[in-house]
Amino acid sequence: MSAGEAKAGREGGREGGPEATGVQYRVVDAFTDRPFAGNPAAVVLDADGFPDELFQSVATEMNLSETAFPHAAGLDGVRVLRWFTPTTEVSLCGHATLAAAHALLEAGAAPPLRFLSRSGPLNVERDEDGRLRLDFPADPPAEGPPPHGLLDALGVPEGTRVRFAAGTRCSLLELVEQDAAFLASLDPDMRALGRVDLPDGVMGVSVTTRLGLPAPLDFASRFFGPWVGVDEDPVTGMAHCLLGPWWAARLGREPDGAGLEALQGGVRQGRLRVEMRGARVHLVGQAVTVAEGVLRVGRGQGVRSAPPA
Repeated sequence: MSAGEAKAGREGGREGGPEATGVQYRVVDAFTDRPFAGNPAAVVLDADGFPDELFQSVATEMNLSETAFPHAAGLDGVRVLRWFTPTTEVSLCGHATLAAAHALLEAGAAPPLRFLSRSGPLNVERDEDGRLRLDFPADPPAEGPPPHGLLDALGVPEGTRVRFAAGTRCSLLELVEQDAAFLASLDPDMRALGRVDLPDGVMGVSVTTRLGLPAPLDFASRFFGPWVGVDEDPVTGMAHCLLGPWWAARLGREPDGAGLEALQGGVRQGRLRVEMRGARVHLVGQAVTVAEGVLRVGRGQGVRSAPPA
């Protein structure tokens, strides 16, 4: 095939013959200002015609913690947005929302971006400094005893002082006396961790501390999610919907607009700012595109995806 024929095929929206369609995608590192840091997410920019089973197949093929599927904007300017891990669809994902917004803006969309998701409406705006601001629902934590086996599976020694709390999508384990160096040293048994019974709907656990951090950081965390096919997620926006209310209360930052500087990750890390806004949480961060290409997929029979219930 000549270069001209290849170009014509791409412009016509067809790749690889009559059974395949070329669909643009990007890989975006979220919550970082440099490539190969933060949390990578794949973003499929034209998923409107996908049959439902294709979403999961593409996410499994991408094999990143999440793949985002933003749909075309409706007449009201709202886009359906869905997220999939390699094994399941999830109800909320912060870093893949940031990645999707970044990719859409690069592709020519104008801010603010409005999404409809399984967690309701989500908005993304661009601040004056160029960072993106995600408007997410807060997930207030309810404190209780840690589930049986959680500390052992995480590798937290018996007798370590901790506090456990859970929201509707995420749980947290605060290390009361252990610092960021101890947090970084954790090496969980993922098989055992995935067998721990978390509350219904909870996708994982954030282990967190405020000790041993340089200014201006307020807290650090690591997120483990073998329950949804993600052993460790480098930077988890969804978890900060829980961590934000928790640390705002602990550090006396509860008034609206109070900001917290957060670090997440083990070997791979990223940073974000968390601002409490009543029943909402604003997550502020940056993103960098590191790859782009064309998926060669069959679209199946018609448009089967619909706004999430």
